[in-house]
Amino acid sequence: MNATKQRILNVALDLFSQKGFSAVSVRDICKVVDIKESSVYYHFKNKQSIFDELLQHFETKANDLMFQLEQALAAAPKTMEEDLFEKVCDCFFEKYLMDEYCNKIMRLLSFEHFSNNEILKIYDYWIFDRPLNFQEKVFSLLMSIGIIKQTDSKYLAIKFYSPIFLYMQRWLLGGTLTDECKQIFRENAYKHISNFFNEMEDQ
Repeated sequence: MNATKQRILNVALDLFSQKGFSAVSVRDICKVVDIKESSVYYHFKNKQSIFDELLQHFETKANDLMFQLEQALAAAPKTMEEDLFEKVCDCFFEKYLMDEYCNKIMRLLSFEHFSNNEILKIYDYWIFDRPLNFQEKVFSLLMSIGIIKQTDSKYLAIKFYSPIFLYMQRWLLGGTLTDECKQIFRENAYKHISNFFNEMEDQ
């Protein structure tokens, strides 16, 4: 990819994730990139086309990650260890929620989903629908091989994911994504995972 085009995309993503798509102008992007406004239009039709390319790259990354997770789940042996869910979550946390690019896109979606119905659909799909659907599949598999008791897998997915979403909002999307925030998120998320499965064993 042309270096200037990549620089425009990088700067646009930074600004969009900090201020929101609506609050950032092409002129704002040009100022940081240090190019004339006309140079942007050599690479992109308008600001929306910059957003569209950023989102396309995000969806490619996210779809690839979910495909990898679902392939691993489908290939899991019947004698899988009980820490499958921790391994899955580790991948989901590190390669998705805390991935620098994906995290910035999620921040952008968080800004815009209140005022843009199309972005709301994208936000709901990647923040709620895909994670919950995948977790439901994991719980169904764990029940089918006798690791956890038979119950409503959809309910378990919601019960499991709700604190994760809370921690994500507080430490991964609520301010600057620092190593300290990542570590606090990990500590709380994995404590929740441990408590969640301990409580299931006690039932």
